[in-house]
Amino acid sequence: MFGPLGMPEIIMIFVVGLLLFGPRKMPELGRSIGRALGEFRRASNEFKRTVEDEVAAEEIRAVQKDLQEVRSAGAEAVKSTVDAAADPPAAQSEGS
Repeated sequence: MFGPLGMPEIIMIFVVGLLLFGPRKMPELGRSIGRALGEFRRASNEFKRTVEDEVAAEEIRAVQKDLQEVRSAGAEAVKSTVDAAADPPAAQSEGS
């Protein structure tokens, strides 16, 4: 329920808090702690999302770079094939 804290530990924390802050301050203190934990959770989730977005963007950039290299290599291969087909070998043209 509360992670590594058992029921006796939670009761002890509640009793110490009650003695330190009194019964009137306990609800206010609980709300403050709850708000702080909520803000921390939201901030950590936002940070996690930002990091994941940056990692994904970096992966996209790497894939785009690889794709551009493949396109360049493919264009060079097509050009060399077209050039070879356009220039017939000299031996064939002399024999005809």
